[in-house]
Amino acid sequence: MSAQVDRFVHDRLPPPEQLPMFRYDLPELQLPDQLNLVEELLDKAAAKAWADRPMLRSAQRTLSYAEAAREVNRIAQVLMEDLRLIPGNRVLLRGGNSIEMALGWLAVVKAGLIAVATMPLLRAKELGDIIDKAQPKVALCDVRLLEELHAAQQAHPVLSTVIAFNAPQAADSLEARAATKSGIFQACPTAADDIALLAFTSGTTGKPKAPVTTHRDVLAMCQTWPRHVLRARSEDIVIGSPPLAFTFGLGGLLIFPMWAGASVYFNDGPYTPESMVKTIREVGATISYTAPTFYRQMAPFAKALGVPTLRISVSAGEALPDATRDLWKEATGIEMLDGIGGTEVFHIYISAAGDEVRRGAVGKVVPGFTAKVVDEEGNEVPRGTVGKLALIGPVGCRYLDDARQADYVKKGWNYPGDAFVEDEDGYFFYQSRADDMIITAGYNVGGPEVEDALLKHPAIAECGVIGKPDPERGMIVKAFCVLKPGNTGDAAMVKALQDHVKATIAPFKYPREIEFVAGLPRTETGKLQRFKLRQITS
Repeated sequence: MSAQVDRFVHDRLPPPEQLPMFRYDLPELQLPDQLNLVEELLDKAAAKAWADRPMLRSAQRTLSYAEAAREVNRIAQVLMEDLRLIPGNRVLLRGGNSIEMALGWLAVVKAGLIAVATMPLLRAKELGDIIDKAQPKVALCDVRLLEELHAAQQAHPVLSTVIAFNAPQAADSLEARAATKSGIFQACPTAADDIALLAFTSGTTGKPKAPVTTHRDVLAMCQTWPRHVLRARSEDIVIGSPPLAFTFGLGGLLIFPMWAGASVYFNDGPYTPESMVKTIREVGATISYTAPTFYRQMAPFAKALGVPTLRISVSAGEALPDATRDLWKEATGIEMLDGIGGTEVFHIYISAAGDEVRRGAVGKVVPGFTAKVVDEEGNEVPRGTVGKLALIGPVGCRYLDDARQADYVKKGWNYPGDAFVEDEDGYFFYQSRADDMIITAGYNVGGPEVEDALLKHPAIAECGVIGKPDPERGMIVKAFCVLKPGNTGDAAMVKALQDHVKATIAPFKYPREIEFVAGLPRTETGKLQRFKLRQITS
């Protein structure tokens, strides 16, 4: 039975004919119909002998699982007793990665409320769009990020209450309110299919969407990639840059470590490539999460300083070029653990680790999922042929009140919008976003393949490749390149890069146009925003 009295989200789920199929084929995916994910991951830690193990770490303090559970209970008491929220209400969370942000998120979900975490860099207009869509009554906000949220609140009065955290000295802060509570709170008896979070997408294609994720979804995902590929241990210390508001970060830097009984270190503020390497060394981190571009920038510092405790480096968020994989392995000796996932299904569904890694491939389908490469009609194409990825598993896309649901789910299959090739051994090779495929003079060219070739040139720091409309060829390959210091973006460099690409991959894939830029547009999660590059070109 659903415990969520407020039916706002439930009533705005897609119609039955647009819902994905769900498969729970593995024994570990047979979950009870009544469960609360925070109760499962946090309250039951004591039964797994993890109560006294560290869970959340920072430079200022470390909380054990038992200590974190008490803090979560106190915040949940504030939400339910003081603010009089009811299960199913949405709570907006705004903050960087911190112990306080993690505790707040866990408290919201434990109380049967719906977490709506937002990226720290969002401005009032973007926050207003999220408030319009999710209709939260209450927000928990890092004291350093109040200004933009207050501006959004003025324009969207449905958000009636904003409570600051990371402000323990303020009388009305979340910490001060929570300090008056007993720390005794019974988890809301949510149904497995009650809603845990609305995870707004990071906006690589423009206006963000709001995938709906249930308690069952999150716990089912714990039994797929973390169990079968990542294989974290309770003694692991996890570190990373993805925001908790992004499901790559939420899974990697909170949910999956809790599932394994591991701990997470949160930095005070954003990392630089150098500071992340130094922090890995200082805290003895064993697992890292970040995007390929960040690993590329970290590599020289990792090589110079060393990262002796690090054993797993997870890369996701965008395509991992082989050039970056090789650079990181040469710097650290670690074979990158690549993966592709999506906010719509919470986390990673194709991946490979260790001896299973194959050069150029993202990996194989994670146990629990089924994937295929199909044509425009949904028919599976022969192995070695480019097509669109389609998948089903224990989690699937359900957008909140969004016509784009019909584009993502077709006949029960999820279509993430990626072009892939599957080989005879079941390895999946990423080509591009399906709408980023460059068709030039009848040939299909994947931008990431050209980017990988360019990154192998010693002058290139980073690059982005798109298709530019062309009256003769339909499209031409165009590259935006950021040069390393000491290099000049002149005609000689253009020719050198073009010749380099011709010598590295099929010559017809070379960029006929190269523009040198100071930086590339990226989301807060590190993803390249190719749609902005196309806007520059159009």
